[in-house]
Amino acid sequence: MTRKRRRTEAISLSFLDIMSCGFGAVVLFFMIINATVSRNADTETAELMSETTRLEEQVLEGRKDMVKVRNVLEEAEEERIRTEGEAERVQQEIERIREELSEYEDTTLARIERIEKLRADIEQLEAEKKRLEAAAAEREAALGDQVRAFRGEGDRQYLTGLKVGGDRVLVLVDASASMLDKKVVNVIRRRNMADEQKLRAAKWRQAIASVDWITSQFRPGAKFQIYTFNDTVEPVLDGSDGVWLDVGDGRKLAEAVRRLRITVPQGGTNLQGAYEVIRKMNPRPDNVFLLVDSLPTRGNKPPARRTISGPQRQALHAQAVREVPSGVPINIMLFPMEGDYAAPIEFWKLAYRTRGSFMSISKDWP
Repeated sequence: MTRKRRRTEAISLSFLDIMSCGFGAVVLFFMIINATVSRNADTETAELMSETTRLEEQVLEGRKDMVKVRNVLEEAEEERIRTEGEAERVQQEIERIREELSEYEDTTLARIERIEKLRADIEQLEAEKKRLEAAAAEREAALGDQVRAFRGEGDRQYLTGLKVGGDRVLVLVDASASMLDKKVVNVIRRRNMADEQKLRAAKWRQAIASVDWITSQFRPGAKFQIYTFNDTVEPVLDGSDGVWLDVGDGRKLAEAVRRLRITVPQGGTNLQGAYEVIRKMNPRPDNVFLLVDSLPTRGNKPPARRTISGPQRQALHAQAVREVPSGVPINIMLFPMEGDYAAPIEFWKLAYRTRGSFMSISKDWP
């Protein structure tokens, strides 16, 4: 029996080949895509790594800056705490000094008042004694007597050459802020102090001592008046404006000097108002004492500016001098002020023109 040979079909082989080729193409396509994706992924990864490194460096720099800022903040906080502690300590010291100063000022003011009261009582008794002695003696013998006593220190009560006589004696005392010291910088410093410290200024105390000396030269039977001037002009004794007071009434004379001792220098210098007093007194004085340290800084009208030059002060004085009546001698007692070089000349001319005396006060007078 004969076997039949199996017929081979060509289409089956061709299909397998096609399938193999197709699979190979898919594999090749996948490899190509995978290679491209890997290459792009590597590129993007490198860029991301670079960006990450850059960000890490920025973060590191930021942390360093943050550490520096934290250190600065800690130092600032320590400084603040230290400053607050120092401020608290200073405040406590200020309070302690204020308490001590308050106690000192209260004690000093009370002491000054007691001393002034005792001094006024003594001067009143001395004046009363002089008045009784003058009344018992003949008037011609009494003309040379002193109503008040003044005791100088050593040889400081030397001859002045001032004409201290007269039946009606007017004393004009500069009570402006410049009387606190002879130097401008010290005047500014003392101007902001308490009134008790202003009253203890050496220049002002010397001016008061000079008035004390002048009043001790008044003769019995004469009349007197004492005015102070700064921005305004006022009599030392309240209610005595334009009124002549009796030298024989020792109480008024002692009270006038006492009130002058508690007058606080302040404000500017108005010589126009001071000279007007000479003209307004009725009858007019026959002897005037002007205690001053510098040319005027203002007139009766308020100044337009806060500062004034030397020539402007001379012009103000020239205008003020017009108020001085003729026939009245003006005796100038000048307490020199730093920088006011024209004052001695102007006041000397005023004393010479009115037949008065001029004296520049030395530091140890009277």
